Amino acid sequence: MPAQEGPLVVGVDSSTQSTKALVVDAATGAVVARGQAPHPAGAAAGAGRECDPQRWWEALGEALRQCGAPARQAAAVSVAAQQHGLVALDTAGRPVRPALLWNDVRSAPQRDRLVAALGGPAAWAERTGSVPSASFTVTKWAWLREHEPEAAGATAAVRLPHDYLTERLTGEGTTDRGDASGTGWWARGPERYDEEVLGLVGLDAGLLPRVLRPGEAAGTVRDLPGLPLAPGALVATGTGDNMAAALGLGLRPGQPVLTLGTSGAVYAVSERRPADPTGVVAGFADARGDWLPLACTLNCTLAVDRVAALLGRDREAVEPGGTAVLLPFLDGERTPYLPDASGLLTGLRHGTTPGQVLQAAYDGAVFSLLTALGQVLAAGAGEAAGAGEAGEAAGTGDTGSDAPLLLIGGGARGTAWRETVRRLSGRPVRVPRAGEPAALGAAAQAAGLLLEEDPAAVARRWGQADGPVYEAVPRDEAAWERVGAALAGAGGLLGRG
Repeated sequence: MPAQEGPLVVGVDSSTQSTKALVVDAATGAVVARGQAPHPAGAAAGAGRECDPQRWWEALGEALRQCGAPARQAAAVSVAAQQHGLVALDTAGRPVRPALLWNDVRSAPQRDRLVAALGGPAAWAERTGSVPSASFTVTKWAWLREHEPEAAGATAAVRLPHDYLTERLTGEGTTDRGDASGTGWWARGPERYDEEVLGLVGLDAGLLPRVLRPGEAAGTVRDLPGLPLAPGALVATGTGDNMAAALGLGLRPGQPVLTLGTSGAVYAVSERRPADPTGVVAGFADARGDWLPLACTLNCTLAVDRVAALLGRDREAVEPGGTAVLLPFLDGERTPYLPDASGLLTGLRHGTTPGQVLQAAYDGAVFSLLTALGQVLAAGAGEAAGAGEAGEAAGTGDTGSDAPLLLIGGGARGTAWRETVRRLSGRPVRVPRAGEPAALGAAAQAAGLLLEEDPAAVARRWGQADGPVYEAVPRDEAAWERVGAALAGAGGLLGRG
């Protein structure tokens, strides 16, 4: 382990399935200790996905305990977490029910009514930066009021996952602009809660946390017996997981990122406010003061792993060739917007092998991400200087650039995922050495607060975006056309769009 050169900070990533904690040297970015504890989400009725927030808190404590003495020596901490989740708390700060998670899409009917009530998709995009999907918190609150009015009536505070954990640390109800921008009730122009949207869903702004400015402290760690953090340590604002990963990579405007996790995402930092009326691109704020146009899919590594399990194959046991197409929309889908969809397998022949079917699942998942990439870049400011022009026509998947895609998330370490992205994008791919960019981004936020620096500049100094580059290969046009034709021709088989 290298000698410690600066104060220690803690970065936390509370994701859908587990909590990760990193203790980092604020001067060098060296990870001096790490911990991880599971808190898997549970399925509810229909398309429901829920988790008891207490499990997040217990997993945080366990991950910190695994870090040992360095966690207790940390001078600052920041929490990043999965976006969009609805945490409803009573007057004592206890959850009135399990949290509704980002991939709970039971609120699709409420989403449709809300979009119409405010004047349609273009009005939402202009007002909040995004056309809400059934993932957004505003739709979940509308669902809760309609289906569980007693729980809604008992709610004294509404929080996002990172808000909940930060408030447990500090005792103060706060959030940040990045995570708040994914709720659907935060107006991007004045950067405040939108009273008209809140009125549509019957939510009092007094139940929501205070939105902190970038670089503002959420408070300090309280004296919490059993939690291995020093009382009085600074607590940064925290943010959503995608915003934290952008910090951890030290992104400059226009650098494209493709995330392969439970969900998939493509995004880039932008200096201008995005507003995509098609709803493909969410116009999120970032954690620094810029913007983070992003497209997200619900079905990524978890869905492909499920297909591998059904086939009785290792996730890397793919085979080339064949005509099979598999659209792995096992949880419905957000991009394209098909909340009622299920998986679809077509193009089978007598000679189709299990390995080709598994490769088709990878192709279907990656296709959804790459078709959104051009729109993400077009919605922002194009690609970084020297990286070429932004995408051509929306939905082509061709951004017209030779710049490497930064490939992150658990899937980025998988050969089958990496090679599928290369083959379908025709672009070089860089896999940053930052194995946990969201946790590192939270650590950079904590370090920026402690050192009074820009957290993205801190992360760039740490060099976490460095990593091997895999050169471009010619795009597999036959596979691209095959998946695109299957998606376009599926029509009513996949549910409403």
